[in-house]
Amino acid sequence: MQGKILKAISGFYYVHVVGSGIYECRAKGIFRRQAVKPLVGDNVEIAVISEEEKTGNVENVLPRKNELLRPAVANIDMALVIFAAASPEPNFGLLDRFLVFLQMQHIPATVCFNKMELLQEQQRGQLAEVYGQCGCPVLFSSALHHAGIETLKAALQNKTAAACGPSGVGKSSLINLLQPKAGMETGEISRKIARGKQTTRHTQVVHIEGSSYIMDTPGFSSLFPPDMEKEELSSYYPEFAPYAPGCRFHGCSHINEPDCKVKQAVAEGAIHPLRYQNYKQLYEELKGRRKY
Repeated sequence: MQGKILKAISGFYYVHVVGSGIYECRAKGIFRRQAVKPLVGDNVEIAVISEEEKTGNVENVLPRKNELLRPAVANIDMALVIFAAASPEPNFGLLDRFLVFLQMQHIPATVCFNKMELLQEQQRGQLAEVYGQCGCPVLFSSALHHAGIETLKAALQNKTAAACGPSGVGKSSLINLLQPKAGMETGEISRKIARGKQTTRHTQVVHIEGSSYIMDTPGFSSLFPPDMEKEELSSYYPEFAPYAPGCRFHGCSHINEPDCKVKQAVAEGAIHPLRYQNYKQLYEELKGRRKY
């Protein structure tokens, strides 16, 4: 029987099998001997011990598409980067950090601005233009008015998505709208492990429908592009790519050099100044970072 690990707590793995529900499983000793640790998001094969009590053993971890260390998750098909359109005002520098980090991990990103009811249509269009330039699909939702939920569901269809973004933007509300039984599912696991609220800091995968899942990943809320040199940063701004080859200097940083086609594109409005300012701030931060 195959399923997906929704949560891992103290040596127990909670595996969702489509059509059968959630099984509380232990990993067999072979994993310890082989130094393999199942991760949240892993697709696994389980042997059922008790169908009545929904218990079993994890027999095998299927090949991973990808894995992250912080948070420790596997098999992410896409990241749903959720920011509030307003209240709180979006921190676009942080949003760009998310997008750079995800590109480094080769994880496609979709940007979702929640609380869309707080913006005029023109303002929504401006946001879509800024982040549409960098190749990310841009969606809008309103957890308050239950708007945009079907569009989100369509974007997540047959995918395992990681929801990431700062606190206070409505991630949990959106997840509960995508799957109204999410609270029940979390409660079912909490009753089995008798830990209640203490489990909320762990990554939780919610089954939406069919083969669609979404991860609530608290570990994404604080990040910095790891092991990155400042010279690499421009390659993670896709809108620079058409112009960078025309720069006068090979390896142009697009900051102070003369005859820089990227800066020219910014001045002409072909690259949005918001993204360029964020790039410069990240570049200076990487430049000033101590190396040990």
